[in-house]
Amino acid sequence: MKKLIVTCLSMILIVIGCGKKEHGNHLDEIKQRGVLKVGMSTFVPWAMNDKEGNLVGFEIDVAKELAKDMGVKVEFVPTKWSGIIPALLTGKFDVIIGGMGITEERLKKVDFSDPYDHSGMSIVASRKKAPNFKKLADFDNNKVLIAVRLGTTAAEAAKKYLPNAELKQFDDEAQAVQELLTDRVHGVVASAPLPEFQAIKYSDRFYLPLDDTFSNEPIGFAFKKGDDTLKEYCNEWIKKRHDDGFLKKVKNYWFKTRDWENMVE
Repeated sequence: MKKLIVTCLSMILIVIGCGKKEHGNHLDEIKQRGVLKVGMSTFVPWAMNDKEGNLVGFEIDVAKELAKDMGVKVEFVPTKWSGIIPALLTGKFDVIIGGMGITEERLKKVDFSDPYDHSGMSIVASRKKAPNFKKLADFDNNKVLIAVRLGTTAAEAAKKYLPNAELKQFDDEAQAVQELLTDRVHGVVASAPLPEFQAIKYSDRFYLPLDDTFSNEPIGFAFKKGDDTLKEYCNEWIKKRHDDGFLKKVKNYWFKTRDWENMVE
């Protein structure tokens, strides 16, 4: 009996040890590997391809700086947004740094860092299809078509705030904008500042019916549940880079200026 108890205790310790290796030492594994693998998807101006095909944008600068401070290289793993959480859970990368809003539904699947940014939802409309729309309620109509990106908080916001409108969902925001350019939808709902940028770029075709965003959400890094050491490191890093002004400086460059525009067009 005593031998059986000792055997059982040994097995429990092995299981516990395995669990710690998987989650507790993930930060050490990244450092030993020398590479931080970052899951992301393209969103203007969060992450984009420049003229040479290199990734640039707010999230790209943030991830590069995090990896540099960690003492490792960064490897970006472009992933369709609709499948990015499953890809994280299967270990295709270490963390999602991609403008991901912290929501109750996502918290059931992954852990989040403290917010390093905040974003709001906005809408850009067609001058031809929606010429007199001046408030959000004007779009909440079963005859109105709204384009959104699949799997995003923009899609969730459109469902919440425009329950009567018909949603057309796409894997890429460029497809959603194309729907607006071809007058197949009345508007596109997306995270700011994409709607604002599109309204400037196509000022003869598009306009902003609202003066401001109609929702606000915290943005965080996403990790596998239980990946506590990496999460704690990132929380300390976010606080430090908030305090030293790095995050504000980078956000202002990508969101408040168009100095980078010639890089991607």
